[in-house]
Amino acid sequence: MNFDLRTHTILLTVGGSRAYGMATATSDVDVKGVAIPPKTFFHGYLHRFDQADKATQVEPFTDLLNPEEQEAVRREKIEGTVFDVRKFIALATDANPNILDVIFCRDEEVRLQTPLGRMLRENRGLFISAKAKHTFSGYAHAQLKRIRSHREWLLHPVDQEPTREEYGLPETTLVPADPLGAAVAAVRKKIDSWAVDYGTLEDAEKINITNQIARYMTDIEVALRTSREDAEWLAAARHVGLDENFIDLMHREKRYNSARVEWKQYQNWKKTRNEARADLEAKYGYDTKHGAHLVRLLRMGREIMATGKVHVWRGAGDGPNDREELLAIRKGEWDYDRLVAWADAEDAALEEAYKTKQYVVPNAPDRNAINDLCEKMVEQALNMATTPKVIVAGTVGTINM
Repeated sequence: MNFDLRTHTILLTVGGSRAYGMATATSDVDVKGVAIPPKTFFHGYLHRFDQADKATQVEPFTDLLNPEEQEAVRREKIEGTVFDVRKFIALATDANPNILDVIFCRDEEVRLQTPLGRMLRENRGLFISAKAKHTFSGYAHAQLKRIRSHREWLLHPVDQEPTREEYGLPETTLVPADPLGAAVAAVRKKIDSWAVDYGTLEDAEKINITNQIARYMTDIEVALRTSREDAEWLAAARHVGLDENFIDLMHREKRYNSARVEWKQYQNWKKTRNEARADLEAKYGYDTKHGAHLVRLLRMGREIMATGKVHVWRGAGDGPNDREELLAIRKGEWDYDRLVAWADAEDAALEEAYKTKQYVVPNAPDRNAINDLCEKMVEQALNMATTPKVIVAGTVGTINM
């Protein structure tokens, strides 16, 4: 990146827990923004900019923060991402929850806004559609997946390094590397041929289909008492005509290698996990911070579908006031079983509302209108030698042009 990011940034907001009203005394500062780079990034091929996400790249925005946020930055480095306007708009069009936060947060969380940044926020309604059902529930599922995998490690630590003997294997493999590699490649090719072809489906629809398949396969795994991966692998090996004895040997090698991968992942998780998160998991049996965000995401998805509004701030105001409940979840008020049962029921209700079209938002955003907005913003930015701005930390600073 060889341009002054701050000069070309049109919008910057404080995100994460601070935008949700869920910040605590130890919360860090996460900023997100939008930039329109110089014209050489549009007219040439030598320069490319997608996003700036290194601490050193967002540090120049520190003076825009309010005093409490600046104090937090002194404790821990500022984090965040400033996106190229085209990438930002593409993500917003796909109803990315983290991106929608930037244009739907309260004015109180805006730290820099030029006239073009104001234009983007004033047109935020263009980005609301039923895609939110897929993305918000998809992000919630990602949170739940982390919770479940970490809980499994908490309950069943992978402390012992797996040995080949445990899997009925000799000290060194009996199969030469070349034939084994060829067989593995053949099996992998067959498995890849079974992959779902999403074609031209948009990201939100892909997420929805993937989640439905995952739920279906979970039921199958329970019924068959084997993992989807193992069942798929064995079926593919037989389909390509491998000998059963050879399949058995390969399968044991595969299981051993998978066990080693999990052991290494577990060791890395123990070594690198956040201390505060580790304390939460040890005390409550799961990462309650992930749990609180899971609940928030599913509720926001329901709210968008039912009302067409994105309520980022969860405290008092014109939106839902569940801040205290979310903080209570974060403090461990909900146990693991209650969280999972609630998430399953809420996700099912959201799915039913979607299937029966009980929502007020359009099925898809108006991409032509969004494209026109993007063109207009870029054209205005490139026609200006600089982007004048008035910056007031903690408020929306703009000037008329």
